[in-house]
Amino acid sequence: MHFGRWLHPLTLLAGLSLLLGGCASVSQTSMASLDHLLADPALNGATVSLMVRDARSGSTLYQHNPRTRLIPASNLKLLTTAAAMDVLGPQYRFATQLLSNGAQQGDRLTGNLYLRGLGDPTMQFADYQALAAQLASLGVRQVQGDLVVDDTWFDAERLGVDWAQDDESTYYGAQISALTVSPNTDFDAGTLLVTARAPAVVGQPVSVEISPATDYVQLSNRAVSGPGNTYGITRQHGTNLLQLSGALAPGKQSRQWVSVWEPTQLVANLFEQALAQQGIQVLGRRVIGGASPTTALLLAEHHSAPLQQLITPLLKLSNNNMSEALLKAMGRKTANAGTAQAGVAAVAAFMKRQGLDPATLSQVDGSGLSRRNLLSSQNLTDVLLATAKQPWFDAWYNALPIAGNADRLTGGSLRYRLRGTAAANNLHAKTGSMAGVSSLSGYITDAGGRRLVFSMISNNHVSDAAPIRALEDRLAVALSQWHD
Repeated sequence: MHFGRWLHPLTLLAGLSLLLGGCASVSQTSMASLDHLLADPALNGATVSLMVRDARSGSTLYQHNPRTRLIPASNLKLLTTAAAMDVLGPQYRFATQLLSNGAQQGDRLTGNLYLRGLGDPTMQFADYQALAAQLASLGVRQVQGDLVVDDTWFDAERLGVDWAQDDESTYYGAQISALTVSPNTDFDAGTLLVTARAPAVVGQPVSVEISPATDYVQLSNRAVSGPGNTYGITRQHGTNLLQLSGALAPGKQSRQWVSVWEPTQLVANLFEQALAQQGIQVLGRRVIGGASPTTALLLAEHHSAPLQQLITPLLKLSNNNMSEALLKAMGRKTANAGTAQAGVAAVAAFMKRQGLDPATLSQVDGSGLSRRNLLSSQNLTDVLLATAKQPWFDAWYNALPIAGNADRLTGGSLRYRLRGTAAANNLHAKTGSMAGVSSLSGYITDAGGRRLVFSMISNNHVSDAAPIRALEDRLAVALSQWHD
């Protein structure tokens, strides 16, 4: 097995050895510990792709299996968001619209009312309430036609390619729709927040609160107050039956985000509530998935924050649904098709514009949740180098998790890692984790003030995540302490 070494620019022999796949011989330095790191027993039987490069020149400083394609998990979001900033632009905003094909006569709207979603994963119930209030402010109190809920901006494929069945009810595996709703400012679109509280008396059923409040889901509550910490929620496939079971300690509460089946219909349920709150009556039917006529009149509209702001919660908190919305939005813009396939083609075109070859990787979704995605550390460091040359780089770079920073929307998924080390408040990087998969890729400044880019992807380890993350942290510390 070959392990590359750190190269001084004049170390020709070591560079030639690396190029030919041999094992370079260099003097002992702090960076020689990378060979030792990769020999850790936690990686026995695993495959690792590791590459470290000078961020300014792009020159390779260390490599091990740099072109070996592996499952990247959420490190794929680096590629998706960089492409989105290029294809959609930093000022891109999602829109949600209210339209009608009829006319207003007094307090009556004679035609249909269309609720049209253009993919916004940040919509909350309050935003739908605001749309209903805008309609009410026009004096409308009755809709004599149908309420048409238009999610046709994206296709009807609700899940990504080869997403795991056991992720289906989780917040990170939520279904994708052009018309969706989030219960929180983390923008976990397509989910509901289920809060269970255990009474003081052991054996009594837990109380349950759902936010936003809706009768779109049903509860089967077998959870009780008691010892053992076995409480959990699952959603039965193909339904919105939430099954609560196990024991929750007396006096404690549990908050869990659960995805829904068909988020468009959840939106319809909530928007009807919002209309009723404004005293607006719809006389016709609820129609799901109908397209808004091109001649329909715009009555009210909501816009998301610009993309350069949305990428902060997306990257800091590794938001899957936001990533999938961006992928399909890119497809809609470039090919007038709100599909993952069209979005992947848009990402490939972005890579080509940067002089990169998309044929060296495989992408099937936007978030990295599929195990069909395959990238190498060379691919990811290429993207990191190309992104650093873009006019929007600062916003993207600052949206990456920052190691050891306790603030949740600064440190993100790295806020508990590398505290008290030279990598703290230095490393800007994206994490990635699935069973048997861990990845860390980003930027770090060494002891001499040189910015480095690196990527480490590990697959097929059978240990739990902690030892692999410890190795990634050791890598980050070694890079932060390097000096010529």
